[in-house]
Amino acid sequence: MRTSFGSDNHSGVHPLVLKAIEEANDDYQLSYGEDEYSERAADLFRSFFGQQTSVFFVFNGTGANVLCLQALTQPYHSVICARTAHINQDECGAPERFTGCKLIPVETKNGKLTPALVKPFLQGFGFQHHSQPKVISISQTTELGTVYTPEEIKALADLAHRYQMYLHMDGSRLANAAAYLDVPLDHITVKAGVDALSFGGTKNGMLMGEAVVFFHPEHAENFMYIRKQSMQLFSKGRYVAAQYLAYLENDLWLDNARYANAMARYLAVETRDIPGVTITQKVESNAVFAIIPEKAREKLAEKHFFYTWDEATGEVRWMCSFNTRKSHIDAFVNDLKNTLL
Repeated sequence: MRTSFGSDNHSGVHPLVLKAIEEANDDYQLSYGEDEYSERAADLFRSFFGQQTSVFFVFNGTGANVLCLQALTQPYHSVICARTAHINQDECGAPERFTGCKLIPVETKNGKLTPALVKPFLQGFGFQHHSQPKVISISQTTELGTVYTPEEIKALADLAHRYQMYLHMDGSRLANAAAYLDVPLDHITVKAGVDALSFGGTKNGMLMGEAVVFFHPEHAENFMYIRKQSMQLFSKGRYVAAQYLAYLENDLWLDNARYANAMARYLAVETRDIPGVTITQKVESNAVFAIIPEKAREKLAEKHFFYTWDEATGEVRWMCSFNTRKSHIDAFVNDLKNTLL
């Protein structure tokens, strides 16, 4: 395949994760999350997020997001999110279909919600003709590669809790955000007021599987039934849990994220001064958003895979990952320059 800057999902699996899967394959284990690997992984999650933490493993990110929201809502509720949020744009209506809730998308400049942007949608409480606002959902990092600070998350959590609502975080790239901010994972989740977290690793070196994390026991009380009924209970759960053990132990999650972020910064530095290239978002994680001429996009795409984010403006997205190499970027930059000559 051509060199891909299309998605961090295009990268393979980290060797340590593959090794952990192989080691988990050596013996008999109980199924459906009752194995020793799942128990160890749950303890490890609690060491990161606190003893009140409940964790459930599911197949994929859409499942994690949908089930998180389902546990927090009733069908007459609504979920407020950025227009660019994955739950709004990239999950084929699954959140609305399976929760019954109305998604309320909010326009943002950088993918980030703020209390000022959310407040106009906090209305109709107690009015039977309106869906009832119940969840504010944010992505960390955002779909535009930007990062919420702990203070920004806390402000949204405080707003949600003031209205007896919840704050949900889509953390498919949570590691990249923590690496950028140089803070522990709990500083941008439970300590900042997040109620429920979809914590992913497949974009950062894992093979498959995601984690649904609750920080209040009452939200987890009936989740085992929700997961089973939603067809997200993996019989051989040890293979997901084993990946998280490799991912979280010895800071593999952090090393991979720091490296991917560094590659994105390098890509941005090498391209930002090329005539015809305009970087459109702050490079705070492993994504670079830029506008380049249409002819350059077409010619560059003959050698390198990437996505056009906005056809109308010519904005593209270039993603880096734990196995992006400087040599990949150097070749990409050289070809980009040649297309603009």
